[in-house]
Amino acid sequence: MEPVTLILLLAGLILLTFGADILVKGASSLAGALGISPLVIGLTVVAFGTSAPEMAVSVSSAWSGSADIAVGNVVGSNICNVLLILGLSAVAASLVVQKQLVRFDIPIMIFFSLLVLAMGLDKDISRLDGAILFTGIVAYTVFLIREARREGVSTVAGAEAIESSPMWKNIAFIAVGLGMLILGSQWLVDGAVAIAKYAGLSELVIGLTIVAVGTSLPELATSVMASLKGERDIAIGNVLGSNIFNIGAVLGISGLVAPNGLPVAASSLTLDIPVMILVALACLPVFLTRYTVTRTDGFAFLLCYAAYVTYLVMSTQNSPLLPTLAPALLVLVTACVAWWMLDVIRYLKRESP
Repeated sequence: MEPVTLILLLAGLILLTFGADILVKGASSLAGALGISPLVIGLTVVAFGTSAPEMAVSVSSAWSGSADIAVGNVVGSNICNVLLILGLSAVAASLVVQKQLVRFDIPIMIFFSLLVLAMGLDKDISRLDGAILFTGIVAYTVFLIREARREGVSTVAGAEAIESSPMWKNIAFIAVGLGMLILGSQWLVDGAVAIAKYAGLSELVIGLTIVAVGTSLPELATSVMASLKGERDIAIGNVLGSNIFNIGAVLGISGLVAPNGLPVAASSLTLDIPVMILVALACLPVFLTRYTVTRTDGFAFLLCYAAYVTYLVMSTQNSPLLPTLAPALLVLVTACVAWWMLDVIRYLKRESP
């Protein structure tokens, strides 16, 4: 491995850290100036902005014919967003969940995830499928912004200190932060992909793991930074909004620009897309219980993500340990799901009259 690769990785990490800090400041200021809740800013401006790397990678891959990376990047990013990014954000600080997410945004995320499976059953995401997905994200965004403007927010955290801040300055903070995040993530992805190819990993696994995590680094840096700064609505909104945007806009546009649509690998239909759906479904019991994502939930998310990535890499390498490891990983994931369900049952018992 060349020294320049390590330099790019380090420089990318530095850009991500400072870019996330600037973006969170700009987003929270913009929310206060517009009278829109930080949650809506997180679900739209921040989420769509931090998903720019996914858009760039998937659309360019689809256009060039590397469909495995295009589809794998979206599916892998959505899994990474919840299990890794939300997990790390919750470990940094327990996250309070607004009821709107449980009632509207999580069901939308689950619906979009199921739609990917339904569209992929014929092993192809056609241009018509892409158009349907893109229409869905446009409708979701318009509805979200209209509802936010209709309801309004009389007081936003930190609004007193923000009102005097010029609008152009807020927008400039967001633009500069996003630029630093995108450039930093690109440097990290380039180095990581080079290392992965040297190790002999397939394009699909690279898309599901290295590229997925790399293009999710803006979400990771932004959500963790927002959590540490107390802007927890931005942290959660960024994750859920990114997942919805990834399917509706990133996969939708990729399907539209692909010369012959996006072929969906059999392994994606049997493992990766079902895992993405299960991860989306897992948000309901976790978020519903006390409307809080606790540090314990965060650690459980991280364990599940480690199990998923371990299985992917070992299955690609045809590891002789896989037959022994697979049942252990299944037990680990089952234990996490059982913990969440028991937590929900305890919550419902406490709330019942």
